[in-house]
Amino acid sequence: MSDTIYITGHKNPDSDSICAALAYADFKNGNGDMKAIPIRLGDMNLETKFILDYFDVEEPMLLETLRLSVEDLSFDKVAPISADISLRMALNIMKINNINSLPIVDDDEKIIGIVTVSDIIQNYIDVWDNTVLGKAGTSIDNIIDTLSAKPIVIPENAKEMTGKISILAMDLHSIKDKDYENSVVICGNRRDIQEFAINSGISLMIITGSGEVDEDLMKLADERNITILSTPYDTFMASRLITQSIPVSHSMTTENLVLFELDDLVDDVKVQMSQTRYRSYPVVDHNKRVVGLISRYHLISSMKKKVILVDHNERSQSVDGLEESEILEIIDHHRVADVFTGNPIYFRNEPVGSTSTIIANIFFENGRRPSKKIAGILAAAIISDTLLLKSPTATNIDKMMLDRLAKIADMDIEKFAEEMFKAGTSLTGRTPQELLNQDFKAFTIKKEKIGISQVYTMDPESLNNMRDELIELMEERAQEYGYSIFILMLTDIFNQASEMITVGEHKSLAAKAFDKKLVNNSFFAPGVLSRKKQVVPPITEILSNVE
Repeated sequence: MSDTIYITGHKNPDSDSICAALAYADFKNGNGDMKAIPIRLGDMNLETKFILDYFDVEEPMLLETLRLSVEDLSFDKVAPISADISLRMALNIMKINNINSLPIVDDDEKIIGIVTVSDIIQNYIDVWDNTVLGKAGTSIDNIIDTLSAKPIVIPENAKEMTGKISILAMDLHSIKDKDYENSVVICGNRRDIQEFAINSGISLMIITGSGEVDEDLMKLADERNITILSTPYDTFMASRLITQSIPVSHSMTTENLVLFELDDLVDDVKVQMSQTRYRSYPVVDHNKRVVGLISRYHLISSMKKKVILVDHNERSQSVDGLEESEILEIIDHHRVADVFTGNPIYFRNEPVGSTSTIIANIFFENGRRPSKKIAGILAAAIISDTLLLKSPTATNIDKMMLDRLAKIADMDIEKFAEEMFKAGTSLTGRTPQELLNQDFKAFTIKKEKIGISQVYTMDPESLNNMRDELIELMEERAQEYGYSIFILMLTDIFNQASEMITVGEHKSLAAKAFDKKLVNNSFFAPGVLSRKKQVVPPITEILSNVE
């Protein structure tokens, strides 16, 4: 994660915001020293979709927050184990991977439990029951692996190990009066002891010191479904190790498991960890399959996500969790607002009509020629944000950059602009919610919260049927979010004017700022195309005079 940088525009993204993020990520990735990921903070509007489809550019990933999630952490990537492996094997896996827990899964790879070093140690301390092998359902394979044993007799229908574990190390007279039915016996290569054990109805005989068994005894054992193994260990080591062949299912924790998913926020994980005392916790993916383990150490050593902001520098317009990330750069063409950084950063703010103009300039300043696709989306964004250079925010720099990019993209500016605006301004089938969300920005002016949505259209009359519903929704939002002025700019691109549908406590002041009066929550503003340059400044000025 430390080499990954997220590049994002503002919420309710417009074409300039999306295209600037895509192009700057392409520029950064071309340097080869980092991984830049363009992201978006909301749904793209029709115009932006048209641009990306036209130039065959993939849309940026939707990312709703920069808050750290479990997926961002360098947690222990460890494969889960099945419930039937031995405690000894589980302990070896933990030792090799330098971890203290192992998740246990079923045949569908879904978690069913967890076993820790403490569980295994506690099992060794608590084993006073010498019938534990049978009770735990220990397999012959586990015993073979644990004792590094060689199979001598493996009957087709082997007897179950329901008896006790016994060491037959004394003379025959001392042991012959005891019950060994279905027991597991450990003995040496003495024939008389081996024969006695087989005749006593045991289930498993373990010969220590790599001892052997005579052919006739092997045949007798097979007839009576008795298993015989030979281990290189001596009697002491064999008796010490055999209980480590117990399956982990006997010692694992299965109830009240605490586990986390990859998209769980680190803040939430910290809270849950503070309420429990486990050393490690399983991490599962979206299919509930185990992908690793996380501990408190991983939270302490976590790093902030790195981010570059384009086309905005206001916290209210930016991504959730911005305060928890590390801002590396800001590239914008709006007023300087309230984004704070902990360290000095690269901040580039220019009075041009589009952030994409600045991004294009960065390419050329560094001797880089954008690809045909990138040049195309940058040119399209400049056309969009400057309304084909008709907006008062447009500058000669925007025009020069647009001409240069259009040549690289091999595009007819006028023809493309007409197609783009036609596709982007269609209001057919649109809902009031969509119209208010597609290009919305919030501002704080003299402690007053202002909300401004802007919709471009070639057919303003198409909104007439939903006007009442639109005003009602605007009033609800103004009250919910505390906007003293909430404006919907319905901008007619080619007639170069905007209808200002306005609600809120100070709605009359908004009209007054333009020397207009509200009629049915609306006033007409000829020549007003730019929210940034022609709407925010006069509202700021009039609110400054309000006591």
